[in-house]
Parts: sequence; structure tokens; C-alpha cells
Amino acid sequence: MALAILGAAAMLGACGTVGCVCGPAVLPTPGTPPATSPMAGFDVLITDTDRAVTAKSGQRLEVVLHAKPGMSDWSGVNVDDYTVLRAIPTGITAARGVTIAGFEAARPGTATIRATATPLCSPGEACPLFAMIFEVVVTVT
Repeated sequence: MALAILGAAAMLGACGTVGCVCGPAVLPTPGTPPATSPMAGFDVLITDTDRAVTAKSGQRLEVVLHAKPGMSDWSGVNVDDYTVLRAIPTGITAARGVTIAGFEAARPGTATIRATATPLCSPGEACPLFAMIFEVVVTVT
């Protein structure tokens, strides 16, 4: 019994060391701080935590998406109704791991902005077949 307790204590103590293989390592990733207000020239900021946004006709919307650990940058940022939201250039250079897109609210209605990200995989290794989807519904009044 004492030997079992001693063995368990040794195993638990090993998990506090740097070389522990007790579970997957989660390393902090340096990145840009999340945006809190739109850049100059934009009226509405949309981030990866938003699910629904309201804008007025004529307003400019800035979409700022941050890549998740182990995933590619967001790509394919598009809208399902370009008569409601029109894509516009932002003129903003994004930091690594950040995807930025711009839209203008063209007329009243509802449109959905979508983007996708896939797992980062090493060449020649098996890669999981899934994708993350970002989606936000924009109502233009």
C-alpha cells in the first residue's frame, strides 16, 4: 500500500515539472490585442465574438477576426447579399494572425457575413477534416 502511494505521489509530482507529458501543452500565443473600436473611416466594428449587429444604411463596417491557436487565419470572408452589404477596401495592413475586411451598408435588409478557418497541419501528416465557421448576421436599417 505504501509503495502504491509513493508511486502515485511521484507521478503527480512529475506533472509540475517542465518536461511533463501529463496532457497537451497550451502555450500562450503572442498576438495583437483585440480591437475595441473601429479604425478611422469605419462606423461599426465586428469581431469574432459578435453574432448579430445592426447598422444604418451608409455606415461602414470593419470586420476584425483573430486566428485561433492551431487554426489557419480566417479566409473567404464574404457576404450572402451584396445588395445589402457591399465589400469595400479597408486600406488596413493586418498583423499576422488577423484578418480584416470592410463592408458598407448599401440598403436596408439583412445579410450574413461568413469566414472559415481550417486546422494547421504539417506537410505529409494526416490532417483532421473540419473547419471553423464564423458567422454574423447584419441588419441594416
